Amino acid sequence: MLFPKLDAIDLKILSHLQHDASLSNVDLAARVGLSPSPCLARVKQLETSGIILRRVTLLDPVRFGSTLSVFIHVALEKQTEGKLEVFEKAVASFPEVMECYLMSGDSDYLLRVVVRDVDALQQFIVEKLAKTSGVANIRSSFALKQVKYKTALPIEMLIDFRRGKSGSRSAR
Repeated sequence: MLFPKLDAIDLKILSHLQHDASLSNVDLAARVGLSPSPCLARVKQLETSGIILRRVTLLDPVRFGSTLSVFIHVALEKQTEGKLEVFEKAVASFPEVMECYLMSGDSDYLLRVVVRDVDALQQFIVEKLAKTSGVANIRSSFALKQVKYKTALPIEMLIDFRRGKSGSRSAR
């Protein structure tokens, strides 16, 4: 189901879990105003419906040394379904690739890659990316500073948008 019906309690649960997935069920239930059993049932339903994909732990890349975040634009020789699938399968196997998007415009794909240093970037590009079947052009840009990074979706805004509402919140 693309747009399941979510009530205010579901939205509170999702908001709290997006910001801290390590909350115990008891703590989550207290924050959303439910007893633990119905709260757990709602979380299980959100997982079963596919709204909650998985729970993760975010790591601080700075704690791992001089980590570079690099955006790489990739153009393929041909954009046939088979070539796209081959490229996507290869990229999915590269641990350095944090994100990969099929794009419109000048490049076919945009990758966000995290590597230790410039030497590791060179090795990734030369030994992995450039050797991937169908790659015609590779352009890289270094991120100098991360100005904003978030993983939490703007749930309320997306819900309002899908219901045809403007940016203002309305009563439910």
